Amino acid sequence: MKKFKMPSAFTILFAIIIVVAVLTHIVPAGKYDYSPEKTPIPGTYHLVDPTPQGVSDVIMSPINGFYDAIDVALFVIIIGGFLGVVMKTGAIDAGIARVVANLKGREKWMIPILMILFGLGGTSYGMAEETIAFYPLILPVFIAAGYDTITAVAVIMLGAGAGVLGSTVNPFATGIASGFAGVSLGQGIGLRLLILVACELVAIVYVMKYAEKVKKDPSKSLVYDMYEDNKKHFLAKKDGNEFPELTGKRKFILFLFSATFIFMVYSVIPFSDIGVPLPTLGWWFGELAALFMVSSILIGLSAGMKEEELVGSFVDGARDLLGVALIIGLSRGITVVMNAGNMTDTVLSLGEQTLSGLSSAGFTILTYLFYIPMSFLIPSTSGLATLSMPIMAPLGDFAGVSRDVVITAYQSASGIVNLITPTSAVVMGGLAIGRVSYDKWLKFTWKLIAILMIVIIAALGFGAMM
Repeated sequence: MKKFKMPSAFTILFAIIIVVAVLTHIVPAGKYDYSPEKTPIPGTYHLVDPTPQGVSDVIMSPINGFYDAIDVALFVIIIGGFLGVVMKTGAIDAGIARVVANLKGREKWMIPILMILFGLGGTSYGMAEETIAFYPLILPVFIAAGYDTITAVAVIMLGAGAGVLGSTVNPFATGIASGFAGVSLGQGIGLRLLILVACELVAIVYVMKYAEKVKKDPSKSLVYDMYEDNKKHFLAKKDGNEFPELTGKRKFILFLFSATFIFMVYSVIPFSDIGVPLPTLGWWFGELAALFMVSSILIGLSAGMKEEELVGSFVDGARDLLGVALIIGLSRGITVVMNAGNMTDTVLSLGEQTLSGLSSAGFTILTYLFYIPMSFLIPSTSGLATLSMPIMAPLGDFAGVSRDVVITAYQSASGIVNLITPTSAVVMGGLAIGRVSYDKWLKFTWKLIAILMIVIIAALGFGAMM
């Protein structure tokens, strides 16, 4: 019997478009009255004439979806170009390699410091694929210090992953979801910061306790059967010369990189709404895209890149995220079909009836639990945000839950799934480099996953009540 292979996000999303188009022939068409803030007014749902969607509508829906989401898609492409230029300079690689070199002999403190650094990458730009380069650097150092491969893998994967759990300004999770929920990226940043600090702290303590146990007694290692073999394998290949040197130029690039994200945070926070005496810029995706484009040029010039190299690095980086931009258009196509078929408000009406009597905390926790299986089904965070936020965010209005809390529930659920999902190339690639089997990784992480879920649910409940 042939082994089943999960279809790609593109195939899943297009199949959903077809199903939704069929449903427009069955589900009653209806509309809400909307407030000036474009939120549905509870109790105003009424039936309208049906407008069922046909084959041509299905075919055109991804195109219309891309038109509808062009600002978000272009932002993603430019962020890709920005990251392409930054990674080409070698500044991030050099910075982390310098930290590793300076902490040799004090490997115990390498665990929290590196996890915090990877966590900052996760919360700011969704650091994931970029972590793969660090496994060959960090694995030999930890094994030479008396730890095991699981410790090294956990420092990288859980460090960055805990950062993604609290995606304060991650443009690929929080940014896209905010766009389709119709709220500022800066709204809810306090709750996401709380989740970031709590989850990163829990992950650090968890990894340090395991690492200390293994160092005292190597037989306690979950990969003890490969203890001697791993020492031969990794220590024979030990060399730290593959990473670039942290020059003054690269330090300045790291400063520009950090300053870009800090300014992005400032530009999207609605200070006037929260009573802080600072000017509110109120930037949206157009201005943010321009910010990262200008920053790309400044970083490239600071690195001494020639025009051809700078443009080439930007285009290569943008090309890497073209698939994400296309998924956004395809996902938005589902909403296009639902709206054209007057089905979106019918789904909202069903949600309103279901939510009647449910507390704000109850709705928030159910939203979080709903997004966990959805994240397995649609592993693309951007695709899931584009698909679900036009429905889930207005449902929050009915339950008295702020839309930014719904966004936080989505991105933290997606983040927890991406720590263990076997469909992730980052998870499976990191485990393969570290020679850690998937079942051993699950055995190591399941208690941590349970603790993190409890922490997140408590934080979400607190955020909903606030």
